[in-house]
Amino acid sequence: MKDIPNLFGSMVFNDKVMRQRLPKEIYNSLKRTIAEQKHLNLDVANTVANAMKEWATEKGATHFTHWFQPMTGITAEKHDSFISPTSDDTIIMEFSGKELVRGEPDASSFPNGGIRSTFEARGYTAWDPTSYAFIKDETLCIPTAFCSYSGEALDKKAPLLRSMEAISREAMRVLKLFGRSDIERVITTVGPEQEYFLIDKQLFNKRPDLVYCGRTLFGARSPKGQELEDHYFGSIKPRVSAFMKELDEELWKLGVHAKTEHNEVAPAQHELAPIFTTTNIAADHNQLTMEVMKTIANKHNLVCMLHEKPFAGVNGSGKHNNWSISTNTGVNLLEPGKTPYENAQFLLFLSAVIKAVDDYQDLLRISVANAGNDHRLGANEAPPAIVSMFLGEELTAVLESIENDTSYNQKSQSQMEIGVTVLPHFTKDTTDRNRTSPFAFTGNKFEFRMLGSSSSISDSNIVLNTIVAEILSQFADRLEATDNFKDELASLIKETIQKHKRILFNGNNYSNEWVTEAANRGLLNLKSTVDALPYFIADKNIKLFTKHNIYSEKEIHSRYEVMLEGYAKIIHIEALTLLDIVKRDVIPSVVSYLKDLSKTAYTKKSLNSHLNCELEEKLIETISNLSACLYTNIEKLDNSILEAKNQGTTLDIAKYYRETVFISMQSLRSVIDELETLVGKKYWAFPTYGELLYSVY
Repeated sequence: MKDIPNLFGSMVFNDKVMRQRLPKEIYNSLKRTIAEQKHLNLDVANTVANAMKEWATEKGATHFTHWFQPMTGITAEKHDSFISPTSDDTIIMEFSGKELVRGEPDASSFPNGGIRSTFEARGYTAWDPTSYAFIKDETLCIPTAFCSYSGEALDKKAPLLRSMEAISREAMRVLKLFGRSDIERVITTVGPEQEYFLIDKQLFNKRPDLVYCGRTLFGARSPKGQELEDHYFGSIKPRVSAFMKELDEELWKLGVHAKTEHNEVAPAQHELAPIFTTTNIAADHNQLTMEVMKTIANKHNLVCMLHEKPFAGVNGSGKHNNWSISTNTGVNLLEPGKTPYENAQFLLFLSAVIKAVDDYQDLLRISVANAGNDHRLGANEAPPAIVSMFLGEELTAVLESIENDTSYNQKSQSQMEIGVTVLPHFTKDTTDRNRTSPFAFTGNKFEFRMLGSSSSISDSNIVLNTIVAEILSQFADRLEATDNFKDELASLIKETIQKHKRILFNGNNYSNEWVTEAANRGLLNLKSTVDALPYFIADKNIKLFTKHNIYSEKEIHSRYEVMLEGYAKIIHIEALTLLDIVKRDVIPSVVSYLKDLSKTAYTKKSLNSHLNCELEEKLIETISNLSACLYTNIEKLDNSILEAKNQGTTLDIAKYYRETVFISMQSLRSVIDELETLVGKKYWAFPTYGELLYSVY
């Protein structure tokens, strides 16, 4: 029996370790620095660095790295050893406060969206003391922010930390009006559920599309997919179970609260869910989880696939972002509470979220936009591209009673002086869950379900924190200016519900009727990444981000360019991969099969002219016609790729890849998939969907 409590966090330089290894005055100084968000004194940094190095080397670490999250969507590392030469040609193990606090990786090759020239290579990483250092692969990893020489953010952590400061600042203004002088800061928390596929490594390596692109670019459907719904929550296969057990242990060592695992809907698909934690740490932990998943899978001769849509015709993978707002005293501001005052406070914060989601539905859509997620959203497995909110029947009825000045029909119901319905008996599970909703209230938090499985959760939480901070700022401005807080509070909640109720929808988000109704309500339906991204640089969104110091205008435009370029590059790589596979493997397989079919027909006729060759002749005719179609589509895709560079702006190029190159790929794919069902198995060079999805036992 493993000692899980001692195993948990054993590879993390956490608060417990710091208490043990740092002098009391240094420990207290560090904690004050973190709490007050001030710069770290160099003497304190030197002491912390030395203690961190001693602890890490005792654990077997030989190197350290500033672990950061550039705009590639994955993490980055540059490793340096602890060794330092001495005058007598020996070495000592050293690590200074300066090395802890700041690093200098080469920034020239990371995406920057034109924010700097390629020859301007310098970039800086800055220690984030709010996220604990940890040991991975015998290397001390120090979570850091990443910025350019001139100070622009080149990563996802810096804007996330800024957004957390913004929502804390504006929420504190509101709470002060409620007399909450005991609260020092407000914290957003997240529990990101992670979906993924596991397939056999040998089969994976036989599919160049999976190796290069992370998804299948062709493949006929398996005779059995997810129709029987027998995989969801089914018994976990031994090979997968062994992977999950080792994954848990490695994540626990790193302080990740891995809690729940189960089979998902599609064959070979699974999910891991952690316990919620502070948003910044949750983002770090989720990036770490995705890294560790791939490493552990490889040890079990498996491949962990995090693409949003690895297989056509079966469910893709998402990431459910369970987001809430709490105070440093432990009060969840999205918990209805049991007293009238708590209820009023809850309703104000709820109204702020409703208004934020309605006013900035475009930014929420952009925060989950990428080429992979375009395949998944709205495909009867994930929420549609239309952003809406689910509150459930009871809470919706409460809001309707406020809007219409009517009594809420609940036992022991009463009315506050300010006219806000009391919710003393409101519980978490008063209504069923709506799995089709993009943004659903689940008792004391919101579940944002549009995120793709490969995405960093930082993008969505930057937007969530910032848009709610903006609405709280507007609410605080209005409430601070009034002489009658109670009346103004009641009016504010009522007006917000009236103006923004269009975003609320408790029905089936997959239905065609909802698409029509959403359009009538004036809600956006941004079906693809290229449809959504231009909204990122809209005036209202630039004003939002610059007002709260999340991004400068220069940083906004750079990220816009990075996202567009990334989208076009992904489709470009997929198109080249598909052409390479067809030319090198599919065509030879088809030609070889046709050759043998023709030989068989010729031999039969040579032996006896009366023998029936109808089967062979029909197959030859069908495959020959498909081959001609195949060649036509190859030429079409080839030409479309060549034309892409002539399209003008970055947006024009991205649109062209979406509307022309991608469509050409789909046309070519349909021919390949048809040929797969006709060409003999021994001639077909690739594992089929059935073999891939049912490869792990």
